[in-house]
Amino acid sequence: MTSLRTLFLDFPFSFSASSLPDLPVTGLAIDNRQVQPGYLFIARPGASTDGHNFIADAIRRGAVAVVGQKELTDLSVPYIRVPDSRQAVTHLAAAFYGHPGKKLTVIGVTGTDGKTTTSNLLYQILLAAGHKAGMISTVNAVIGNEVLDTGFHVTTPDAHDVQRYLARMVQAGLTHAVLETTSHGLAQHRVDAAQYDIAIVTNITHEHLDEHGSYENYRAAKARLFELLAKTVEKSQGNPRLGVLNRDDHPSYEYLSSLLRQQPASHQICYGLSPQADIYAEQIVYSRSGLTFDIVGKAFRVSVQTHLVGAYNVLNCLAAFSAAVAGLGIEPQIAAQGIASLPGIPGRMEFIDLGQPFLAIVDFAHTPNALKVALETARQMTNGRVISVFGSAGLRDREKRRMMAETSAELADISILTAEDPRTESLDAILAEMAAGAVARGGVEGQTFYRIHDRGHAIRFALHLARPGDLVISCGKGHEQSMCFGTTEYPWDDRTAMRAALSEYLGLEGPSMPYLPTQDEKFGV
Repeated sequence: MTSLRTLFLDFPFSFSASSLPDLPVTGLAIDNRQVQPGYLFIARPGASTDGHNFIADAIRRGAVAVVGQKELTDLSVPYIRVPDSRQAVTHLAAAFYGHPGKKLTVIGVTGTDGKTTTSNLLYQILLAAGHKAGMISTVNAVIGNEVLDTGFHVTTPDAHDVQRYLARMVQAGLTHAVLETTSHGLAQHRVDAAQYDIAIVTNITHEHLDEHGSYENYRAAKARLFELLAKTVEKSQGNPRLGVLNRDDHPSYEYLSSLLRQQPASHQICYGLSPQADIYAEQIVYSRSGLTFDIVGKAFRVSVQTHLVGAYNVLNCLAAFSAAVAGLGIEPQIAAQGIASLPGIPGRMEFIDLGQPFLAIVDFAHTPNALKVALETARQMTNGRVISVFGSAGLRDREKRRMMAETSAELADISILTAEDPRTESLDAILAEMAAGAVARGGVEGQTFYRIHDRGHAIRFALHLARPGDLVISCGKGHEQSMCFGTTEYPWDDRTAMRAALSEYLGLEGPSMPYLPTQDEKFGV
């Protein structure tokens, strides 16, 4: 518990209030429905609703004070007006939880693809080095032996949740925190008070242009991570202030490197697949069971083995390794042991094997670049055909629908276009845009690509087409636990769906296919 006055002691923005009484504050809420007696309610404008419209309800529920950005009078509780209430949340939450980021070494990982894998690799390296580490990813929060779900779909948790997780790490005696950081989280100021010490970028490719408007805006949102790095306070445990960049990601590297050079308090290092990088990989050997390669730096060469597959995971390993060795002073051999200890990432190139005569994989690839590298990796794993199952989300970047279908038409032998969170958009219309992309790359409907509305039916059909030695890969959902039709989230796990379809195919007992509203449609093409 703290007081209203204490929350605003180090508030970095101007604010307007007739007085700040020394009221006890027992919690923070950005949703009026979550307000409890003694809470501070922070009203924020949103895309579809405006929290200012729910202030009266928040007060009825027991809010002792309200923060907002609109000019309001005659409230029955103190009202503090700020320039941007969304931006204010993270700083108020940090103050409420005792500024936990100042007590931890915080490593941020951002990028279009590879954030979760790199975060997990770095977490394992920290554990191998004997550090007491926690992790907040788009999959879960790991605090000691406790694993907490962070939500249905992938984005950085809200600002007050980030600070709450960091505070729990401090309470648990942890010293390091790995924070997977999305462009949404950066653009919406959810992590402004995280107090980053190291910032890693995996890559910046085509994604979220519906939110950011252009690649340049999207890149700038990612670059905010380095602006936050420069603003980190001095910590008793030291400040690496290191930016870790992908030398091979040409659209982003020069931009981000230049940005870091303009910040004298920050340093940078780059990784890649050639000696142009500060830390690079050589002698790469790919196999169906993992990767082996050497990591080379100015003063070391260390052999690395990993259960992860695909060329892109070499870069993810390099990103985590570079941050650990160059930023945290972990011995290269210890970092290599940490990489080897990661068994895999849920829903990332995850094999589903019930004894079928072909390979079946579930992967999270939901961007054009991620689908490209997933299919390239799949091609390396089989001498047979590659059959891909994927969709493209509604109310999201429309351009990638065409791009993903084009990619699959070029790299897979057969593409099955299906649902992936259509939300309130027409699934017919989404699939039509995707089909146009497939046709533009020589696809022939009914021969090299198909449209099947129901995702469960699409997976069944892919297995029906598969011959011995082929590879079926279902992309786009990975570890996620729901799919949205309209405004309803239906329980859905691609891995369960793949096991259900394989069980049916093989005549084995197995899980039931999860229900989707498209399931009642006739199965056929």
